[in-house]
Amino acid sequence: MEIRIKQFNELDRLELYRIIQLRINVFIVEQNCPYPDLDDKDLVSNHVMLWKGDELIAVTRLVPPGISYPNYASIGRVATHANYRGSGLGKLVMTESIKACEELFLGYNIKISAQAYLVAFYTALGFDKIGEEYLEDNIPHIAMIKHSIQRV
Repeated sequence: MEIRIKQFNELDRLELYRIIQLRINVFIVEQNCPYPDLDDKDLVSNHVMLWKGDELIAVTRLVPPGISYPNYASIGRVATHANYRGSGLGKLVMTESIKACEELFLGYNIKISAQAYLVAFYTALGFDKIGEEYLEDNIPHIAMIKHSIQRV
């Protein structure tokens, strides 16, 4: 397994293709949720990728503070290939994403919009629920925050 973390402009064509392919397969096809995945946030984000050889297993994007949420960094578009779910690799890519987010955006808390059925997963990673459940793209979500050790 190999973790790669790259800014958008550092991605090669195959990496970008595999990121988009995985996200479409997970969010649009599997979850039957047509939504505009390409929202321009990728252009300013870092992308955390877990590779097994030439196969992209899991991906996240690290969004700088002030883009998705005022005064928060964010981890989003968390996707794991269907063949690898339940293997702990989603936890691995999230752990690496949290570490990278804390290094890239020193002192900022991390805010996510978690699918409601994954609250326990994110709680185990140190995120706390805030607010009430809401619908995002017709899927129940809840906002969650992981507090930074050094706050801005």
